[in-house]
Amino acid sequence: MNVITPFQGIGASVKRKEDLRFLSGRGNYTDDMNRPGQLYVHFLRSPHPHARLKSVDTTLASAMRGVRAIYTGADMDKAGLGGLPCGWGIKNKDGSAMAEPAHPILAIGKVRHVGDPVAAVIADTRAQARDAAEAIVVDYEALAAVATPDAALAPGAPLVHDDAPGNLCYDWHIGEPAQADAAFAGAAHVVTFETMNNRLIPNAMEPRVALGDYDPTTGEHTLYTTSQNPHVIRLLMGAFVLKIPEHKLRVVAPDVGGGFGSKIFHYAEEALCTWAAAQLKRPVKWTSDRTEAFMSDAHGRDHVTRAQLALDENGIFLGLKVSTKAAMGAYLSTFAPAVPTYLYATLLAGCYRTPVVYAEVKAVFTHTVPVDAYRGAGRPEATYLLERLMDVAAAQTGFDRVELRRKNFIRPDQFPYQTPVALEYDSGNYDATLDQALEASGWATFEQRRQEAAARGKLRGIGISTYVEACGIAPSAVVGALGARAGLYEVATIRVHPTGSVTVLTGTHSHGQGHETTFAQVVADKLGISVDAVDVVHGDTNKIPFGMGTYGSRSLAVGGSAMMKAMDKIVAKGKKIAAHLMEASVEDIEFTDGMFRVAGTDKAKALAEISLAAYVPHNYPIDEIEPGLDETAFYDPKNFTYPAGCHICEVEIDPDTGRVEVVNFTAVDDVGRVINPMIVEGQVQGGVAQGIGQALLEAAAYDDQGQLLSASFMDYTMPRANDLPNVDVATHTTLCTHNPLGVKGCGEVGAIGSPPAVINAVVDALRHTGIQHIEMPATPAKVWGIIHANAPRMAAE
Repeated sequence: MNVITPFQGIGASVKRKEDLRFLSGRGNYTDDMNRPGQLYVHFLRSPHPHARLKSVDTTLASAMRGVRAIYTGADMDKAGLGGLPCGWGIKNKDGSAMAEPAHPILAIGKVRHVGDPVAAVIADTRAQARDAAEAIVVDYEALAAVATPDAALAPGAPLVHDDAPGNLCYDWHIGEPAQADAAFAGAAHVVTFETMNNRLIPNAMEPRVALGDYDPTTGEHTLYTTSQNPHVIRLLMGAFVLKIPEHKLRVVAPDVGGGFGSKIFHYAEEALCTWAAAQLKRPVKWTSDRTEAFMSDAHGRDHVTRAQLALDENGIFLGLKVSTKAAMGAYLSTFAPAVPTYLYATLLAGCYRTPVVYAEVKAVFTHTVPVDAYRGAGRPEATYLLERLMDVAAAQTGFDRVELRRKNFIRPDQFPYQTPVALEYDSGNYDATLDQALEASGWATFEQRRQEAAARGKLRGIGISTYVEACGIAPSAVVGALGARAGLYEVATIRVHPTGSVTVLTGTHSHGQGHETTFAQVVADKLGISVDAVDVVHGDTNKIPFGMGTYGSRSLAVGGSAMMKAMDKIVAKGKKIAAHLMEASVEDIEFTDGMFRVAGTDKAKALAEISLAAYVPHNYPIDEIEPGLDETAFYDPKNFTYPAGCHICEVEIDPDTGRVEVVNFTAVDDVGRVINPMIVEGQVQGGVAQGIGQALLEAAAYDDQGQLLSASFMDYTMPRANDLPNVDVATHTTLCTHNPLGVKGCGEVGAIGSPPAVINAVVDALRHTGIQHIEMPATPAKVWGIIHANAPRMAAE
């Protein structure tokens, strides 16, 4: 009986290979790892947002049972350790460098946010380390603090850093202000819109963990950590913090339970555990709890923005001006300066033919947790601003909100399209995704549903968002000129074993994306083998040649392209071996479906036969090529990739409680070639869940003096299953023109397109109140207040 093997290559919804070990409890996460003789570290953290450290007395704590060592900032300084480096530099408008204050591993002289680490206590058990930390006597001199960009920029405001005057990190711009002024001078309509993008706290399922180890016989340091990019951590920590050569530092990121950007960065806990392990000649482990994560993991978003849109009498966009104040927090996290500049302002053209865009960004230090990339990283902020502005402009000018967007879209025949803010989009069809979403969402029949909801005493609204984002940040030479302090290429090794199975060694990292499946599908499709014959290895700097990790939806566009280049080398070498074995010319060898064939004949050799010959070279062109079938390739992209799409949200509001229920959500996204439709759908659904969370529920709250008020799930509301609808996910494909797979990226689209669609729907539901905007999150209390403040007007209408 012949068993038909289902198609497993590009385009097949193959079930995730990695899920069996996760669902059966066999995942290997950092906290699952324990080393012989392991010690535990607890960090004593500041309860003050801003204070001078007058003294830190560890006498009592050092004498407590089980305590092996206590370190303070003074010890780090005495040991000659460096501070945590920033991986991206930004220039001010005048060309001068941004302010880049020191970021010590443990606080020296001052603490600058609640949660700033003051001391590290290392003991035999976690409980002993925690108890000893409570015995440390710290004499704090509390100082005035600033929690928001506006407060930090006010004259006479307390300084976060003495070497950052006015709390300004940088004052940056893109575009020409004179051109923008000229565009506005001839406008029939000028729409002004002010908004904020609420600060978010990432909440991956797995909190951060660091385990440092040291081998005194070799001098090798090892860090096991919850990281999205082990090689970057090794580079930054080895060269700038611990100052040890890279070949003596191994970084391992095993299974990682989510990241959403918060595990890209190099953190103090990683450096301390690695360094302390060498000092004590014992492994040192730290595991964050959730409240500790709230005050130590980098936060996301936190923008305050004023925008102006100029339109002619027909609703055609003439120009856009944007002024943003972006919070950096107390220190510069690894890639923080790039987020509100090259990942935000360069996307302010959106899907539209706006001929002139001018944006200025002030990055501001505040006495809060540092801010860095969070799912979407600048792209959600840009999309939210633009798509809320579209609805406000439609309301003020009288144009239909869908048609206003459509008449300003970049047309398919205009690609490649050079935007006025540096980027050149290579492909897209924004009308097609819009039309598909309108049809799928039942936009045309919405008023019937609104009336039905009204009959039940509910307020129903519908909102739309069209977006474009940039993924796979590149090329290295360009981003280097823009301030990046690392390359943004990717590396892959394809190792074909003697029996024809394949191991992929990739510099990207999977922390929920399904790389072990999608990468195997790419290999299976190219080499004509089963996905079960492919293993994917990542996350260990001793195994992978190099790599830049996973973030910005880059893994397939950049890492997958490196794999394709390496497989091209495999096929090219295989053709030479096949030509020798079948006594043919290399030019006559064709490779399809896992077979090397002599064109025009029935002669053929399977990949496994070629690989066996490569490793057992008894009949082999040894004078022409080396044995083995193992190739490595680097891929540095020529451009970003540009996913785009349309999201439509439908909500119902209970006027008695103000609760917003998302009843329908449609997402139509152009992510380029789809490798695995099921995984794409899952990625989009997860992103939409986070977007709904930002729009309706989540906000990191500080009081005016910088005290974190939302330091646990008791005060920080995460979306739950009953807050989310079934998301109708579809794709419309235009291929990326400059990578071999034609892929664009899908990991962030859900979080980018959804927040403005939700808020646009809420505003539409509240249209009888006369409001044109509500800030995120649109909580029940906020919505209820708007409804009841405008109850007489609503009753009159």
